Amino acid sequence: MRPFAGACRISVVPLTARTARLHPGRLPAPALFVLGGASMYVGAAIAVVLFDELPPAVVAWLRLVGAAALLLAWRRPGRDAWRGRRLGLAAGFGLATALMNIAFYEAIARLPLGTAVAIEFCGPVAVAAIGSRTRRDVAALAMAALGVLLIADVQWSGSPSGVLLALTAAALWAGYIVLGKRVAGGGAGIDDLAVGLAVAAVVLSPLALRAAPVVHSPRLLLLAVGVGVLSSVVPYVLDQVVLRRAGRARFALLLALLPATASVVGLVALRQVPRALEAVGILAIVAAVLLRTREPADRPVEPPA
Repeated sequence: MRPFAGACRISVVPLTARTARLHPGRLPAPALFVLGGASMYVGAAIAVVLFDELPPAVVAWLRLVGAAALLLAWRRPGRDAWRGRRLGLAAGFGLATALMNIAFYEAIARLPLGTAVAIEFCGPVAVAAIGSRTRRDVAALAMAALGVLLIADVQWSGSPSGVLLALTAAALWAGYIVLGKRVAGGGAGIDDLAVGLAVAAVVLSPLALRAAPVVHSPRLLLLAVGVGVLSSVVPYVLDQVVLRRAGRARFALLLALLPATASVVGLVALRQVPRALEAVGILAIVAAVLLRTREPADRPVEPPA
């Protein structure tokens, strides 16, 4: 690191054994998911406030724009990231991510949140099932699916359009996992994530026509940026770190930790005490994560800078 001009200088602290343990790449995958999930649900709480003044799809687009702008300013992807096959893969990943968020926001505007979450989890569970190889894997997947259903407290009420939107979000979530692994495997996952979200923001820019209230309200703009940072930047960057260390099947299974994280956040922040079935669901998901066999791809590798 270069020192600042003038008398003030900065010395680089060596990466000791103690500081290495604090590096995100050294944390276990479940811990990274807890951090990402907590950030995601704080962002969701802000999004609920915006739903009172903006359509759900517009909130999702503003979240996308805020995340793309911050990632581009931070990473500044080089020219290679904006052309050829790499650009196409990043664009597909970004669109899958953006459309997944839009479909889910529209679904929870029509269905109870628990129902939409349970339906959406069909996506990652399906990816994990395809990647399974042993009976132990299948048992872990079944336990995770059971835990998700118990936590979500599925209710078979709601409009057909809401169910369709939730199923669409599930399919896009599966695409996010598959494409995300390929993007992360390219070695510049966060740069390509920034490019992908930027492309998706441009493609979906017609939604900006319904975002007029934000132009005249700094408060709404600040809330939208907050949603983008908490619900997109933080969890998606952590996803890229984990995707480089885990196989698609294990990553999809670990996503089942998100409902458990939401229950803990609700308990601490909102004093929402889990019911008996929800507590059993949390234990089932934790047991599924512990039961899942490790794959060769699970070996830690150096994460993106």
